[in-house]
Amino acid sequence: MSSEFIAHELKHADLSSPARFVWSHVRRHPGFAFLMIFGAFSNALLASVVPILTGWAVDSIIENQDMTYVAWTTAAIIGSQLVRGALQFMRNFSSETFAQRIERDVRDELYVSLLAKSMSFHDRQPVGEIMARVTNDVREINLMMNPGFNLIIGSSMFILLPLLAAPTIHPALVLAPLLFVIAYAVVQVFYVRSLHRVAQEVRSSFGQMNARLAETLDGIEVVKGTAQEDQEVRGFNRLVERVRDWFVAQGDIEARYVAVLLMGLATVGGFLHSIYLYQAGAIAAGDIIAFMGQLSLFGFPVFTSIFSFSRVASGLASAERILSIIVAQTDLDQNEGGHAGRLDGAIAFEDVDFGYVPGKQVVHGIRFAIQPGQTVAIVGQTGSGKSTLTKLINRTYDADRGRVRVDDVDVRAWDLAALRSQISVIEQEIFLFSRTVAENIAFGQPDAPREAIVEAARKAQAHDFIMRMPDGYDTVIGQRGVTLSGGQRQRLAIARAFLTDPRILILDDSTSAIDSATEDRIQKAIWTAAKGRTTILITHRLSQIRWADHIIVLRKGEVVAQGTHEHLLQTSAPYRRIFARTDDERMPGRAAVTRPQQAADR
Repeated sequence: MSSEFIAHELKHADLSSPARFVWSHVRRHPGFAFLMIFGAFSNALLASVVPILTGWAVDSIIENQDMTYVAWTTAAIIGSQLVRGALQFMRNFSSETFAQRIERDVRDELYVSLLAKSMSFHDRQPVGEIMARVTNDVREINLMMNPGFNLIIGSSMFILLPLLAAPTIHPALVLAPLLFVIAYAVVQVFYVRSLHRVAQEVRSSFGQMNARLAETLDGIEVVKGTAQEDQEVRGFNRLVERVRDWFVAQGDIEARYVAVLLMGLATVGGFLHSIYLYQAGAIAAGDIIAFMGQLSLFGFPVFTSIFSFSRVASGLASAERILSIIVAQTDLDQNEGGHAGRLDGAIAFEDVDFGYVPGKQVVHGIRFAIQPGQTVAIVGQTGSGKSTLTKLINRTYDADRGRVRVDDVDVRAWDLAALRSQISVIEQEIFLFSRTVAENIAFGQPDAPREAIVEAARKAQAHDFIMRMPDGYDTVIGQRGVTLSGGQRQRLAIARAFLTDPRILILDDSTSAIDSATEDRIQKAIWTAAKGRTTILITHRLSQIRWADHIIVLRKGEVVAQGTHEHLLQTSAPYRRIFARTDDERMPGRAAVTRPQQAADR
């Protein structure tokens, strides 16, 4: 299985089937598994002792009215149940720890797997559906282990003990327990099969409901802005009703659980059989009490199996959903043995075709070269493929045809981590985490000292507004930076790029939300940062286009012209149209910042 990211510290699970996937996690904790099984067996054994001791006491009273023996029997019953309680505590502690550790391991592996997937995988997956698997489905595996398997193991011991104890009373008395166990096993097979299909639908419908909820909350501004709250409520209610219907279907299967009827038949049949043996003189009255006490042990597995097997069915359905994510093939691999080293920054596109959807190309026949240390502007109308080209450089996506080369090495042959660690991309849509300002700036270098973080912020013209925040660099910003303006978010992203000191810097319209005065200062900082490294600008601002060493013009996914600003003004009609429509050109009193001006500023 290929992946973009590999966590070597995690043990690999068996991914061949949901059952083997669960078992591979169970066997990592043999100590807790043993304590759970031992506790279940001792619980059933000590429960089975009570009716046997009671039968002996009854016989003692009937035969010789020996109350001393009854007293000793009573003491033995009390002592056995005290021991049983202590062992039960050990069993429940072990089973809960066991389940929590398995949940932790599965969640870690699923999280790492999600980080390892390519962007094309994540593009196809609703966030809410993924969240349902990471949270609820993983939790279902916990519940499958405890109380699910914990109760099943315990109830299996309660089924086993009557089969072992009944023949010690009289060999013929094994008949009723044996017939019950055979019938009970058949019922469980059909019950679990019926539950499994419904449990899959329950988990699937819940995931769809969660996906709709996450999508609506993510787009809440659009919902409110278009007054579509009622429509979203109706759509969500339809999904909620579907979840409800499948839960009702599961309840219908559980309501038709016939094991309770089987237990009643076994109790009646066993009682009549023991009365027949008593009348024949084969057993004593106390033996009837002991035998009926053994049959009463079947009550625990019968009543708990309604719940425990549904937990197992839900857990296996969840394991299947989790496994489908983990084993999903990704388009990229980390290529740990690939080329690694310090980048010079040369980039070449050689007849590159790419499309996000098979059969629908976004860019095609792309051919150009960028020299180390050059500043290159990529311009074109919206949808011409400008941002797409930059995503092929750091292997966010791989080209469908042709080659992208960095330092004369195909990007597919690079160690992915080595390649990406030396490329910094600042996009128009800035993502910031719900962490401190300092942590967001240092995201690419978590161990960076505070002095370096502050210096990066100064270069990005962000230091002043950061210091006006309540806690300065320790201020926690909201998710996606919603507490900041667009210009502030972009300056933090630029500071993050400055701190990583990349060999290739890509700015995807990264100053679109910045006012004119701030933009001039940031352009000077960008020019300083661009010195000695390859810089790619995707922009409509002439103040940035003009000082590029090379300009590439895209139209409908093709390179239609390339050269210097002066050369393209003379030879390229598409470039002249872009130049004429640029807002900067229409802004009175605004002089474009050119490279000579910036040199003078320095």
